[in-house]
Formats: sequence, C-alpha cells, structure tokens
Amino acid sequence: MIKFFRKIRQNMLNEGKTGKYFKYAIGEIMLVVIGILIALSINTWNENRKIRQSEQEILQNLK
Repeated sequence: MIKFFRKIRQNMLNEGKTGKYFKYAIGEIMLVVIGILIALSINTWNENRKIRQSEQEILQNLK
C-alpha cells in the first residue's frame, strides 16, 4: 500500500502537476487526522465503559 502511494506521489511530481500533488497531500493528511480522531474516540468510549463497569461493581458490593 505504501509503495502504491509513493508511486502516485512520484508520478505527480515528475509530471509537474504540483497543484494536483498538493490536493493529494492534503487528502492524505486529512485521512490520517480522521484516523487519529476515530482512535481517540474509541479509546475514550472504552475508558468510560470501564468506569461504568467499576461503578456497577461498587454498587453491587454496597448492596
């Protein structure tokens, strides 16, 4: 997959299509940012789930 993107990038730069290359680069950066945001939201969701689970265990022990 990395070779595929590297080949596209090199072809665009060699052909002198800098405008098209910048659009490609911005799109690639956006994909990385979206991936990071999804990973952070999944991590937060998982942490909240663990906290709720421990709260339920504490309430059961108090009962």
